[in-house]
Amino acid sequence: MWDFSLANNNLSGMIPPSLYNRSSLKFVDVGENMLYGSIPDDLGTKFPKMETLGLYCNHFTGTIPSSISNLSYLAGLDLSNNRFSGYVPPTLGRLGALISLNLPNNKLEANDNKGWEFITSLANCSQLEYLAFGGDFFGGKLPGSIVNLSTTLKGLSIMDNRVYGVIPADIGNLIGLDLLAIANTYISGVIPKSIGKLENLNELGLYNNSLSGHIPSSLGNLSQLNRLLAYYGNLEGPIPASLGELKSLYVLDLSTNYRLNGSIPTEILKLPSLSYYLDLSYNSLSGPLPSEVGSLANLNQLILSGNHLSGKIPDSIQNCNLKGLSKLNLTMNKFSGNIPESLGSIENLQELYLAPTTCDVPDRGVFRNITYIEVAGNINLCGGTPKLHLAPCSTSSLSKKKRKMSKSHVVSLATIGAILSSVSVILLVWILHKKLKQGQNTTVQHSIAEDNYERIPYHTLWRGTNGLSDDNLLGRGSYGAVFKCILANEERILAVKVFNLGQSRYSKSFEAECEAMRRIRHRCLIKIITSCSSVNHQGQEFKALVFEFMPNGNLDGWLHPKSQEPSVNNTLSLAQRLEIAVNIVDAVEYLHNYCQPLVIHCDLKPSNILLAEDMSARVGDFGISRIIQEKTSDGMQNSYSSMGIRGSIGYVAPGN
Repeated sequence: MWDFSLANNNLSGMIPPSLYNRSSLKFVDVGENMLYGSIPDDLGTKFPKMETLGLYCNHFTGTIPSSISNLSYLAGLDLSNNRFSGYVPPTLGRLGALISLNLPNNKLEANDNKGWEFITSLANCSQLEYLAFGGDFFGGKLPGSIVNLSTTLKGLSIMDNRVYGVIPADIGNLIGLDLLAIANTYISGVIPKSIGKLENLNELGLYNNSLSGHIPSSLGNLSQLNRLLAYYGNLEGPIPASLGELKSLYVLDLSTNYRLNGSIPTEILKLPSLSYYLDLSYNSLSGPLPSEVGSLANLNQLILSGNHLSGKIPDSIQNCNLKGLSKLNLTMNKFSGNIPESLGSIENLQELYLAPTTCDVPDRGVFRNITYIEVAGNINLCGGTPKLHLAPCSTSSLSKKKRKMSKSHVVSLATIGAILSSVSVILLVWILHKKLKQGQNTTVQHSIAEDNYERIPYHTLWRGTNGLSDDNLLGRGSYGAVFKCILANEERILAVKVFNLGQSRYSKSFEAECEAMRRIRHRCLIKIITSCSSVNHQGQEFKALVFEFMPNGNLDGWLHPKSQEPSVNNTLSLAQRLEIAVNIVDAVEYLHNYCQPLVIHCDLKPSNILLAEDMSARVGDFGISRIIQEKTSDGMQNSYSSMGIRGSIGYVAPGN
């Protein structure tokens, strides 16, 4: 027997010892089961002909034995998504036939130079094509020796870990790469110019890091690039016009880099393959929206919200070149003028978010069959369908509008929503033309994952918290309690906020926090993973929010430690205090000035400031926050709050 494959069979238990007597085995794949146990220390002597070993997606524990290096024919080793611990053995560099090494999502460590020796040793693997590592326990400084890996390397993935340092300046040495993903890490510094040498690159993922500085113009040399994702960072300066040379690009996401400024280069609006989405939201881009936007013939989503764009929405958007467009978001800018009636001719449009400051609302095409709409905060709105209850526009305006009408503007849409929002207007148009299209096709193996809310059912949370045991209790308040939760299949630690539903106000708190967290995203705000609204094992209503776990607790615990004896474990340095203060200010500035609609936390206090592994701060607990609409004749509007003193003890002193 040469091959042994039982992958994806829901098997449990340990691998039978008799299997290790099959010295003729070349291929072993038991991935995606529920197997446990450890790898025998003498594995390297058991299978002298082994070419592929796949143990991925199980519950294996223990260390990776150094004897694996004796499997001289081993080409593929996949140990991902288990519970392996310790260092990656540097002896893996002896595997001269190794092509693929997949290690993410274990408890492996690399916190010092010794832990990173395996990277240096892999430079000896001249046939290596794919390398992936990471996970919650993986940390330390990324070694510069990573640029010495084989030029045959096609995929390098360093994701979802605590690795810090910079991307080595000579990363361009890895000229064989078609995938480079360094994401969800603590990597900082600039994007090296040498990345422009990676001319075979198809996917570049540099999102959710601390990268800063300018986007190098050399990225324009990546003529084969399909996906460029560099959102959630500190990038600054203008978007280089050279990105217009990326003729194969179908996804471009540079969103949430608040220092990214300047105008939108017309060159990127002419990219012929840009079809999935273009997201430049939550930056500091200014100037008009170029008329070349009408050239985006195949684009599915255009998201430009949260910038300083001004002027009129260009008429070119009506040229029927955007027939594939399903989502258009231009809110939180400084656009002026009327809403182009011709938007109604975009047949596949499902979501439309606009915010011009003066609006003659059309009543044809998309805007004719409105079934739900909310218009708030703009006394300059006029016209539209009777359902909007807006004042009629002036006669001259109406006459002008009639002259522009044409039969081609009539579009049948089943559901449309609109909210006009900005300093003087909020308009959200939600359009359902027909059944929402199925999601985009699954990307090829090793593609960069998109951000989506996970589905975590009640029974998974119940098991992960050991039945909401007090042993896993992190804190308790009037709303309910927060528990530490470990997902069995991933060994991932989460925080679960379970609401006490004995009174209606707690249910409203859940709804308020859901609404607030749905609208916000910032690196200094606690990251929400998902929500759960279900029924518990006793048949009672269950509502919970699932957040990222903050291993260093809250700021209150550090400012007022239980132990009176100062130590490094309960004392904040001056530098840490300053960084925490800056993080809080960044979060509040975003909530008050950039979030749309604006959000007032209303309960900002030390116990609601959570601290990550690196002691950076995250603002949490939005249960009594206020969502602020623009000023109207009735004053500040808020759907969730009532008059009176807000906050809780610690924010509002007792007796106030």
